[in-house]
Amino acid sequence: MDDQAILDTAYRDVVAAVSDLDGEQEWLPTGCSGWSVRDLVFHMRGDAQRALVALATPAGAAPDSDAVSYWSHWRPGTEGARTNLRMTRISASVYSGLRPILESYAETTEAVVYAAAHTDPAMPVRTQGHVLTAGDLVRTLVVEAAVHHLDLVVALDRPLPSAGPLRVVRETLDGLLGEPLPLSWDDVAYARTGTGRAPLSAADRRALGPLADRFPLFG
Repeated sequence: MDDQAILDTAYRDVVAAVSDLDGEQEWLPTGCSGWSVRDLVFHMRGDAQRALVALATPAGAAPDSDAVSYWSHWRPGTEGARTNLRMTRISASVYSGLRPILESYAETTEAVVYAAAHTDPAMPVRTQGHVLTAGDLVRTLVVEAAVHHLDLVVALDRPLPSAGPLRVVRETLDGLLGEPLPLSWDDVAYARTGTGRAPLSAADRRALGPLADRFPLFG
């Protein structure tokens, strides 16, 4: 399965996971501190809109990041992250419910997949202040969707992401770590711990040795 097909799977997984929530479930907490399910879907729609703009806008410059190094710029707890948290909560609360946000997300992600399929993967594109190829952008979108899918379902009894998107997350985390993870975590545990959603245990730290200081690999 190529990366565009994996992206399509990742997006469809998200829609399926939250498509029939009731009014109370959409306010349940997620793996993103301070955000409910509704808030996080609103944020994810914004990510899809950003992707659509990037795929339609050649950068006219050489890439300065790839699908792995792109994530090295993202750290939790910054002032920008806190501002985004507040703005997302306020904006998402304007809607009457989750459904219109989710429908817009589904429509936008379909457009992103179509645009990705019709864009030269070697074309440099610009997003979040960085330039990377369209092919590398697609892989970052897979990671974003899969990790946030895990965030969405922390308080819900819903399916987890498919194997393809989780494999891309593992490959990205291994790239940031600098080597394959020397522990027997499954893809979900690696995704959650590698992005700071779950803490390292004392046993994990002993097993990782100096590599433990690199966690979270991004957040």
